[in-house]
Amino acid sequence: MQVNVIRKNLFFSPDPSRIIARFLFLNDERSADIIRKVLAMPEKEVNIAMSQLLRGYSRRHRNISRIFEKHFARLAPIFDKIEINEEDLSIPQKALIGSYFTMEYSIESAAFFNPSVVEDPDQSGVRTNEKRVIFSFRATGEGHISSIVFRTGILDQNNNLSIEPVGKMLAEADVIKRNFYDKKTFQEKLVEMNKAENTISSALLDKPIEIPNHANVIPPAIVGPPDAVKKPKKLVSPAFILDNLEDNFTYGELMKNLAIAIKNPAITEDQIKVLNQMMWLASSHYEINFSIDSAISERVIFPVSATEQKGIEDARFVRFTDDNGDVTYYATYTAYDGVAILPKLISTKDFYNFRILPINGELARDKGMALFPRRIQGKYAMLCRIDGVNNYIAYSESINIWREAKIIQQPKFPWELVQMGNAGSPIETKDGWLVITHAVGSMREYTLGASLFELENPEIEIGRLNQPLMTPNESEREGYVPNVIYSCGSIIHLNDLIIPYAMSDHSSTYATVNLRELLDALKASGN
Repeated sequence: MQVNVIRKNLFFSPDPSRIIARFLFLNDERSADIIRKVLAMPEKEVNIAMSQLLRGYSRRHRNISRIFEKHFARLAPIFDKIEINEEDLSIPQKALIGSYFTMEYSIESAAFFNPSVVEDPDQSGVRTNEKRVIFSFRATGEGHISSIVFRTGILDQNNNLSIEPVGKMLAEADVIKRNFYDKKTFQEKLVEMNKAENTISSALLDKPIEIPNHANVIPPAIVGPPDAVKKPKKLVSPAFILDNLEDNFTYGELMKNLAIAIKNPAITEDQIKVLNQMMWLASSHYEINFSIDSAISERVIFPVSATEQKGIEDARFVRFTDDNGDVTYYATYTAYDGVAILPKLISTKDFYNFRILPINGELARDKGMALFPRRIQGKYAMLCRIDGVNNYIAYSESINIWREAKIIQQPKFPWELVQMGNAGSPIETKDGWLVITHAVGSMREYTLGASLFELENPEIEIGRLNQPLMTPNESEREGYVPNVIYSCGSIIHLNDLIIPYAMSDHSSTYATVNLRELLDALKASGN
């Protein structure tokens, strides 16, 4: 049975004019040289240079002088090395120095794709039969670094979308706050990482290394090796670093202990790998807060931690309602550091304040996890694809610890023989859980399909379309990655399913499907 899909004539395309001001990393020698040259400039020349900067960039960024000051503050270790007192510098000097360590980054110059959509927590001022929605996108710029960006708009009674004006003053989060860490969970995740990578023996976690007995040491990125390193005082292992910490510890406390260990000249290459894993894992927990005067289209969740330095990929947002009625917006996404991936979880109540943490457990090793919008029989539930081919379901008492999964779908039709996966979180209907899927067939063509699962036992498939719900048409198959349509999450509005989707990893649009027609087709398809 063919289901009618209505493609809408509205497109989200890359816009190279949307830029953020990022910190420009330079090595210590070059940084020191630039600072000295600025400090050698006469006061009049400094003031002229700052005037020109503000004239050229103040309309491109919200409070650009404050950005310069923040970037200047990150140079404190360099000032210590070249023995210059920051307090002796004027405000224009500080801002000008900061400007040399600032660069513009066009966040979506390359692609604007892989969207999801959720209901906006603010439905005030919306007419009857209308709904305000938030779209999330994977935006990709220079170097193929991906971030999460948003658009908001209103779906009318005919499911035509009116997008609110898009702000131009983009900004990263105003505040980035590191979290406390649970020692037991942290150590379990470290062991999982070693087993998954199969490159470092778990025994190394207990292999002792000699470190100096220093009480106060700061990370090696800030100071050089201490003189006392010549006389080791005690034996410790990477595991013992955690033993020195409380059951709940801070990022700074861990870094201090790691710095003691990593400065030891006797440390082995494998032990350094374990310590680096600790630093890598610790940097993956954080909270970010955006200014309340920013439009949602101006908020950019850009890579913050080492685990995601090469991209934040394919966020699947879902409006989650807990048993007590509390609503939280969650998103699963893939953090990529250029070598390894780490599934992570975002939570927010208001899209101003976001908490980010890694997903732990044996299942946290592949892309495409998608959370159910409520608990099932008292547990969180998640779709996942742990083998890269089939669809699985997992249950957990904790939203970020996932250990066991059961296969619920395998490819069986020609258009899904290579692999299949979810295209966003399951959607609850009175007939069952509606799951939009993506599948890969011949010529590596990505298509969208649909399946239906039982409400109280989503391990049981009620039906699956025996042909794709959507395939790339002629206008959608050309792009960065040809022959691909892909979605990260749909919603229901009135009598239709709203499916946002990307076209060949370049730009995005959306389509609607009559919900009743789709559900009837799924039930008629059997299994």
